[in-house]
Order: sequence, then C-alpha cells, then structure tokens
Amino acid sequence: MRFILTGTAGFIGFHLASRLLEEGHEVAGIDGFTPYYEVSLKESRNALLEAYPRFQSHRVMLEDRAALERIWSLAPDIVVHLAAQAGVRYSLENPRAYIDANLIGTFNVMEMVRARPVRHFMLASTSSVYGASPTVPFRETDRADHPLTLYAATKKATELMAHTYSHLWDIPTTAFRFFTVYGPWGRPDMAPSRFVRGVIEGTPIEVYNRGDMARDFTYVDDLVEAVVRLSACVPRRPDSPAEIEAGDSLSPDAPFRVVNIGAGEPASLVAFIEAIEAAVGKPSVRALKPMQPGDVPRTFASVDLLERLTGYRPATPLAAGIGAFVAWYRDYHKI
Repeated sequence: MRFILTGTAGFIGFHLASRLLEEGHEVAGIDGFTPYYEVSLKESRNALLEAYPRFQSHRVMLEDRAALERIWSLAPDIVVHLAAQAGVRYSLENPRAYIDANLIGTFNVMEMVRARPVRHFMLASTSSVYGASPTVPFRETDRADHPLTLYAATKKATELMAHTYSHLWDIPTTAFRFFTVYGPWGRPDMAPSRFVRGVIEGTPIEVYNRGDMARDFTYVDDLVEAVVRLSACVPRRPDSPAEIEAGDSLSPDAPFRVVNIGAGEPASLVAFIEAIEAAVGKPSVRALKPMQPGDVPRTFASVDLLERLTGYRPATPLAAGIGAFVAWYRDYHKI
C-alpha cells in the first residue's frame, strides 16, 4: 500500500517507516527537520530511509499547506500522523511551538485527509492526556480531561479535532496513545539517552521526585508492531451504541477509536536506572531532584483493547530493551 507518514526523521516515525518499507510498502515521509534536538540525528535516520527505493523524503513543515497539497497528490491509502512538537518540559519554555506544530499542523493534515479520503487515518497521541489520574491502569474509556501541560492539552485537542472530522466526513480514524517509548535511535532529550550518557561518563543524572516515579516503558519495536497491526483494524461507525462492546473506545457517533500502546507493566524509575547500570556495567551518580511542574507520579496502560483488536500484547522485557538501546548508543556515539 501507499503510506504518507509525518515525522519520518523522528524517532518513532523512522522505525515505523523502516518496518513498512521492509514489508514492501511505499512511504512518502514528511519532516520539517526542526532543531528541537540535534538535526544530525534526524539526518542520519533519514539517510537510512533514503536507501529504500520506495521511500520519498519531503522536507516540509506541516504549517505549509501548499506543500502538503502537492504531496497529497500521491493519493495515499493510509496516513499516519506522527509529527509533533514533543517534550513535556519544553512546553513550559516554548509554548508557541506546540500551538503551531500540534494544532495548526494537525489541522492541515486533517484537511488533506478530508479532501482526499483514505482507508485509514491514524494519529499519535500520548499517555500525558490522562494527567495524574489516580485510577490505574489507564483505560481508553476513562475520562482524560485534566492534562497537566500544554503538550498534553494540544494532544488531547488533536484527538477531539480528529473525532469531529471523523464524524462529519466519515473518516475512519484511530488515535493511539503512546506510553514512554524508548529504544535505538531515541531522542537525546529523553531520559534513556541522558541517563546512559551520564552513567558512561560518570556524571550525575537528574532523578526527579527523588526516584519515586513509575513509567510504562514501551520498547519501540513493540510500538511499531502494534501500529502496523492497528492499521488493518479500520473503525466502522456503529449503527447504534448497543453495538459497542464494553471496554471499546469506539465512538457512537463516528468511525473513531482511541487505543493505548504501552507495555502494560510499569517499572519504577529506580528499576529503569538499575537496568541501564547493568547494561553499561557501571553504577550511576544520582542527583535527586523534586518533582518537576507537569510531571506525573506514574503511567500505567491497559492494553486489553489493543490485544482484543490485534491479538498482540507488547512483551519486550525492560532489560532486553535497555540492552539494545545501550548497544546502539555506544555504537552511534562511538563511546
């Protein structure tokens, strides 16, 4: 099939594009190569994708609607919208970037999908929409109306925008909520990269809330497997709400569904650091810090709906995933 993916020079987009290309699909990748972190890492990812003859790279900002219209002349079968301004803490420093990329950019992508119907429109959301919910595990049918950062608020807004478009123009849509994704080619601003570098160099790593936190760490290959399987699970507008099974987030008013993608097994931040120490072969120097604004004490995905829809449940052990990440990190950075 023919895919348009946004954010293919990014961490998750690179892995998903690689998987689709390996399976023989055509992929048109869109990325703005913004300098939120080292552009050289994005260039390295993109160079690997450009080795595939079925890959097209488009250096375009999503705010550039005219450029998007030219790309959409490719008539995609499936659109996967991953591009976004990421980072929870950065949203406190540069909120305008989140409005431009996440809201305006997503609006432009949805306008393209409205004008040229596709089999399935898929867009990335985040576990951050659940805020500091005390109810665990987080289920797609739970209310998610109390985000704690502008980043989370913009991602929740894109879910609502997509639902509206799905309802009005009958666009089959799946929004997936990612839970703390890690793995090779990961972003340098995320905890795995910062922790691994600190342990290797023997410099202090900042541990927020003094380590009293837990995250549903999700290995990137597991996430990609889930997205690929979900691409074939096209939502259908129900004839009546009675058709919707208990626990299914399918909208009663649109062919729209939200699906968690997480490990379904949160680990403490201390256990995560210990896994890095074991993989690197050195102890860490920990600088214990208070909880940061916008942070939450834990995330915990229910993946029951994902398993029901696809027959798949992420299963990469934390030690194996961290081991793969550390091996890549050492090789890429030559340390």
